Amino acid sequence: MTREEKKSAGDAWYASKGQDDDVVLSSRVRLARNLANFPFPASCDDDEAVRAQNIVFDAFNHFEDADAYQSVPLAAVEPLGAKILSERGLFENNFGTGLVMRLDGISSCLVNCVDHVRVASFAPGLALNAVYASSADIDSRLQERIQFAASHDFGYLNANVMDSGSGMKSSVRVHLPSISYAGKIDEIMSLAAQKGFSVTAPYGTGSRAGSSLGSIYQISSVQSASGNEIDQLAAATAFAKNICETERKFRAEYADNKSTPVRDMILRAFATARFCMMMDLREAIDVVSAVKWGLDLGSVKGTKDWELSSLLYRIQSGHLGFLLKTGNFHFESDVVSDESLKEKRLRAIVMQDAFKKISFVI
Repeated sequence: MTREEKKSAGDAWYASKGQDDDVVLSSRVRLARNLANFPFPASCDDDEAVRAQNIVFDAFNHFEDADAYQSVPLAAVEPLGAKILSERGLFENNFGTGLVMRLDGISSCLVNCVDHVRVASFAPGLALNAVYASSADIDSRLQERIQFAASHDFGYLNANVMDSGSGMKSSVRVHLPSISYAGKIDEIMSLAAQKGFSVTAPYGTGSRAGSSLGSIYQISSVQSASGNEIDQLAAATAFAKNICETERKFRAEYADNKSTPVRDMILRAFATARFCMMMDLREAIDVVSAVKWGLDLGSVKGTKDWELSSLLYRIQSGHLGFLLKTGNFHFESDVVSDESLKEKRLRAIVMQDAFKKISFVI
């Protein structure tokens, strides 16, 4: 790993161990708020949008730890920076006018997107209560200076009626290769819908119909009006724990039976990472997924779950673009002039570096 990448990874919230991180890669809680006496962002004119952004930025500037936050107009963010922020889940499609970030990346506040304020916090593993506490702390401090739109009957008023009430949406990103391989994902999706959650594919669809790339799924709450925040967090945490138990049950069956096709899949992924010269993103995600499955099955040793989860961020195009811009790499003559090939070559280098100490258990 380069010096630049070590610094970037070391500063990132995802580069540490989390609870139940054999299954749960990360947790996120987002609070949506709107300024009282302002139209929703979609109906704001330019002057109103600027005023709303200035009010939010000014509130952060009055925090006791204001130096821990950075306020940025999104128009001033260069494309590479925007891509990295998007890969870390801070915003999508440059939607909004401003972003306030904690320097450690744990929390952020997107301004003038669907709502005037969207505070989000992240943590590795299953930690919904902890990330809610981080978001709620920012929310309470903002409310010392900002009046948010709310009513006694409906709670916080937001642009989407499904976001009204507590204004909270929670999500966990989970790795479910055993459930996927057993062909039980449809059952999980059906159960999630019954419980009020949606299941999406954060990295896109996989090669099999209905599958998610890398067997990685995002399980998110659908609406914010079912009970208070404590009830909603308890329901989401209980469902996540149920998913963990189900994945581990199927995993144990494969481990006990020493499934040859499963071990073959993991060994092929391991060999690809160790010896390839180039790798595209989709293949890399599948490889990391397979090796993580192997680690949790006991077929792979020499790494940790959180290190492989962190690798999923480090192999993204924006993060590699940052390395290409700041690092000093020497590429082969037939690669050096092609940006696409350089990215694929660097992704293979990053993967090989991450897999140096990993070995396959015979």
